[in-house]
Amino acid sequence: MEQLELIKTSPETIELTTTVNHDEYTEKLAEFFDFRFEGEIVTEIKQLPSLPEEFGIGAIIGPSGSGKSTLLRSLNPDHVWQPEWDNSRSVISHFSTPEEGIDRFSAVGFNSIPQMTLPYDKLSNGEQFRCDLARQLESGALIDEYTSVVNRDVAFSTSNAFRRYVDKNNLQGIVIASCHYDILEWLRPDWVFDTFTGNFYTGRYLRRPSIQLDIYRTTYRYWPVFKKHHYLSSSLNKASHCYAAVWEGNLVGFSSVMRYPSGTVKNGWREHRTVVLPDFQGLGIGNRFSDAIAQLYLDQEGRYFSRTAHPSMGNYREKSDVWKATSKNRKLRTDIKHDDVWKNHYADNTRICWSHEYIGLS
Repeated sequence: MEQLELIKTSPETIELTTTVNHDEYTEKLAEFFDFRFEGEIVTEIKQLPSLPEEFGIGAIIGPSGSGKSTLLRSLNPDHVWQPEWDNSRSVISHFSTPEEGIDRFSAVGFNSIPQMTLPYDKLSNGEQFRCDLARQLESGALIDEYTSVVNRDVAFSTSNAFRRYVDKNNLQGIVIASCHYDILEWLRPDWVFDTFTGNFYTGRYLRRPSIQLDIYRTTYRYWPVFKKHHYLSSSLNKASHCYAAVWEGNLVGFSSVMRYPSGTVKNGWREHRTVVLPDFQGLGIGNRFSDAIAQLYLDQEGRYFSRTAHPSMGNYREKSDVWKATSKNRKLRTDIKHDDVWKNHYADNTRICWSHEYIGLS
């Protein structure tokens, strides 16, 4: 917590009284544990101080039973809600437009396009958490039990993507409640209230931890781990060069590269497949992994090209200084027939894709 700046310590408390029927069960329990009970329990919780008038994300953090949910609901009980899902429809179908759904899912690091077509009840806990958050994501949202049901990798990656989206869209007044302190440096809230100590902090000095990938040359045999998560195809050319990305001992990404299918480009290469496992999406690993592979071929005096229909990767390259748009960027390919195969290169004229050449840093 050394990167949080203490604003004040709040000794004020609120007393909550809960009354139940005192019956033979509670009487026996009280007798067994030598506990004085007559049907009433008084709980003290730390009082939430006055909040800033303007903020993007606030966080109420503390152990279970310390009053987080009560404080969250005290802000506006109508804004604490859990989305309902129709399991006869895909999760992407629950938004006003497909474009809104893609944008919201990207905002929470849910970038596995095949999974977006599934109903909610067929998704993993981590995927369900991201889908719920995508629908809750708007100014004034109050989100309880944040990251309570997911592993820490999902918690970190979602929090990082969540923060970026809030900043990009200037959302205001979002408050989360969580028992996990380890999300703070990934979420980077504007303020933090600790229900255990009563301390109120500013989070403006929090910085996202750095991510260092170890990249290894590997074989196509790693592909089965990743293929169902590729947005376009589960196939892989076994002649491609294959690479694996490892972060803190975890296998997180796979990439493959093929020779460029044109005799006019000397020492030309193209990106064939790049996939990041769902738990690690939202951290920017896919784009940086792709950049690192491209740099390997540039360092060998090669030229490196990539064509993608994935919005997150395409938009990143449009703004990047290390990628340059080709003449085919965002243009429908009218010069080829659908399903043409030329020199083992699959051609497609049904999608408008991003097309770039990696030029590296000047």
